[in-house]
Amino acid sequence: MNHPAGQNAGAGGADARMSALFASLVMQNTNMALIFLGRAPHPQTGQTGQDLEHATFFIDQLEMLALKTKGNLDKQEESLLQQSLTSLRLAFVEAVEHPQPAPPSGTPPSAPAAGPETPAAQPAPPSPGAAQSESHVKFSKKY
Repeated sequence: MNHPAGQNAGAGGADARMSALFASLVMQNTNMALIFLGRAPHPQTGQTGQDLEHATFFIDQLEMLALKTKGNLDKQEESLLQQSLTSLRLAFVEAVEHPQPAPPSGTPPSAPAAGPETPAAQPAPPSPGAAQSESHVKFSKKY
């Protein structure tokens, strides 16, 4: 007699877990987009900067998720996804209209005081042409 109730509780637990995983996925993509829009500091460097191409990637992923899950989300999941998309779209428009200035070449915006570890901690940046071609080779997709 306890089996049906146990099965329902298990199904409810699975639904709650899936909702939590869904919310986590939405928040991860939202946070990544905010980092690339210059609205949040990069977790490793603590610096902010804009990369609209990468921000677009994460916003597009959330839009795809909204399209593919339409009609299959509960009210809280739908609200979280739509609020995230709305705030990211507004932040994207603002980033396009008011781009952040690029930091001076070779000098990070919040450079630490000169000390014995500074040269080792700050490798010399490659030339702009080399970085761009390496980036394209490393991250280009071939279909």
